[in-house]
Amino acid sequence: MVEHAREFDVVHFHTGYLHFAVSRHLPVPHVTTLHGRLDMHDLVRVFDRFRDVPVISISNAQGEPIPRANWQATIYHGLPNDLFRFYPDRGDYLAFPGRISPEKGADRAIEIAKRVDMPLKIAAKVDRVDRRYFKRVVEPLLNDPHVEWVGEISDQQKNEFLGNAYALLFPIDWPEPFGLVMIEAMACGTPVIAYESGSVPEVMEDGITGFILREPDDAAEAISRVADLSRAHCREVFDTRFTATRMADDYTEVYDQMVRRTAEEYAELAAS
Repeated sequence: MVEHAREFDVVHFHTGYLHFAVSRHLPVPHVTTLHGRLDMHDLVRVFDRFRDVPVISISNAQGEPIPRANWQATIYHGLPNDLFRFYPDRGDYLAFPGRISPEKGADRAIEIAKRVDMPLKIAAKVDRVDRRYFKRVVEPLLNDPHVEWVGEISDQQKNEFLGNAYALLFPIDWPEPFGLVMIEAMACGTPVIAYESGSVPEVMEDGITGFILREPDDAAEAISRVADLSRAHCREVFDTRFTATRMADDYTEVYDQMVRRTAEEYAELAAS
């Protein structure tokens, strides 16, 4: 990578922070998009040590634990606008896609479905690290008549799964850095019911593209109000805020700024 760096105008990393010791010495502008959670104590020391390395967050909430990092921008994820089809008609089940893990809250989703007496379809995979949690916590709940276990699905199946749903359940129990499934649901026109944590209040708009739950008791009222939301407007929000084109434009702006800044610094050195 270092020997070829001069062949590029900008080098963009998506590999965490392991490259920082090398990338800070690159002869061209570089930036790193951080994709994971940043609220671990050890990471504070990492970013204090490499405070000069330019970084980008995928939500404002993600970057809050390390305010002294060299933030260049917050750039939300985007998807191709034709990846998910808009479904104008509201379905009759709640959807829980993704991964079975404690922080994703499949058990919470089941509890919500039972409280509101609605069917819940779970389309999720179980990674090896989460098998014990699945066996001990989630699997015993799958016998409930409200729950249908779909299992892991493809991207094409996800379109139908989300688009035909009444609402997406996103009952997370961790500081979610972004939550891609929220914008996938909005692309289909499906409102989001999510717990208030991490990026949720940035990605979805309470009362517009769904509802944010502060307490478990809020679920029944929120789900009863989903019928008042416009599925067409959920799609419009996606088209405005979360397309791949918008994301690319945001990154291009950061690249331009970095190239201009580097050129100005070189000019100042040459003049001195």
